[in-house]
Amino acid sequence: MKLHTRKVKKSAMLALASLVLVTSCASSLGPKGERYTVKSVEEGKASWYSIKTNSGTRTASGQKLCNHSPTAAHKTLPMGTKVRVINLANNKSEVVTINDRGPFKKGRVIDVTIGTAEKLGFVKKGIAPVRVEVLSKNGE
Repeated sequence: MKLHTRKVKKSAMLALASLVLVTSCASSLGPKGERYTVKSVEEGKASWYSIKTNSGTRTASGQKLCNHSPTAAHKTLPMGTKVRVINLANNKSEVVTINDRGPFKKGRVIDVTIGTAEKLGFVKKGIAPVRVEVLSKNGE
């Protein structure tokens, strides 16, 4: 009888965990409390860049590069796209806006500013395994 009760409890816990996971994937909060939906997901390596490593302050979008702004470079996403970058090594995440092109090293999917890399915890290592979630505001 005890074995059956444990199986029922385990099944209920797994069902509850699945429900929480599905709900959290469907909608997500942005840095200012905005609701976002995850449109697509990409995994790979992230690196960081700064004014010094970028040889200046201009980005492909024409915006000025700021080391501590929540911005990033991506090869193909439209300028202005919001993405959540999750460091898979420590589960830290940040929402950034795409305003530049890159990275240009094989295997890398995104370059974030050095300030964002500090928040994600990978400045010293230089690169990190990440998940990039492309976000859209609910209703768009």
